[in-house]
Amino acid sequence: MAFFAETRTIDWVDGAVRIIDQRLLPHAFVLAEIRDYEDLAEAIRTLAVRGAPALGVAGALGVALAAKQFCNRAEPSFWASLADAVATLRATRPTAVNLFAGIERAWAAAEAARAGGPEAAAAAALAVGQKMIAEEIAASQELARRGAELLPDAGNVLTHCNTGSLATVYYGTALGAIRAAVEQGKQLHVWVDETRPRLQGARLTAWECQQLGIPYTLITDSMAAWLMRRGQIDAVIVGADRIAANGDTANKIGTYAAAVLARAHRIPFYVAAPTSSIDFATATGEEIPIEERDPDEVATMEGVRIAPDGAPVYNPAFDVTPAELIDALITERGIARPPSVATIAALGQRDPAPPPPEKLP
Repeated sequence: MAFFAETRTIDWVDGAVRIIDQRLLPHAFVLAEIRDYEDLAEAIRTLAVRGAPALGVAGALGVALAAKQFCNRAEPSFWASLADAVATLRATRPTAVNLFAGIERAWAAAEAARAGGPEAAAAAALAVGQKMIAEEIAASQELARRGAELLPDAGNVLTHCNTGSLATVYYGTALGAIRAAVEQGKQLHVWVDETRPRLQGARLTAWECQQLGIPYTLITDSMAAWLMRRGQIDAVIVGADRIAANGDTANKIGTYAAAVLARAHRIPFYVAAPTSSIDFATATGEEIPIEERDPDEVATMEGVRIAPDGAPVYNPAFDVTPAELIDALITERGIARPPSVATIAALGQRDPAPPPPEKLP
């Protein structure tokens, strides 16, 4: 399948938001066209589109889509409806900071064009979304290149959740670094955590590795410690949904456990994420809101109940890994090693990511 060469995870096509519906993978590869912002909000809530960089673009395109829907209304109604749409989009998922940044960028652009009327506002919001698509592609490719340099020339790398093209617009973050390393000729094998309870590793990362021809083996989340004990993991690399100013990192539930295990076994633990995932307004991980999801995600498997009826369930979607357990934060602007208030602040002083290539995938 020429998925990686031809298809962006999320895009604006013919006046609609087009996404790869990740709820259907790996069994079916379906491109969904979304023309109503409420449908896009539902797609975000139900993880049809997911991953922090992709959610940033989804937020901006959601504002653009709503503005397009309402653009024939009188101005007071247009702005009231657009404000309601922004509130709906903001309420979908609380942890990934990119989502809120994308919404706010598009909303601010629309408001800046207010004097030109609804059509000008809609065009301004869309321009932001399209700019973010280019920015995220460039950021993924550059941080992947930097991340590849930290990975061994040969060995085994553990991942958790999904951090490839499906989590971005194109190419990926942590899995993107592995991809870049393999394309450079490094001989890597990937241990893919299944990532309970939504199985993003089993369903998505394993599928992406197959498409790319990257050697991998699927494991349950509880097997990582034994593999580390046996010397079968040389590095751990994960993504991020929100990074606090001090380097504390929120990522898919189970990431903290992998970091603790890596430190206990003296294995490098890396976080790969674009600078758009850094929330400089959040001082530490204690301030990051943690999404709690439907208990049925834990109590059922593919629609089949695996727990007793009425069993109490706790289902946080993310955990926070303290900065002191992270050996390096890999971004498109450089590597914070180790991540700290000072090293992360320095990323903002570097030159921005290079412009996107002339022909984007």
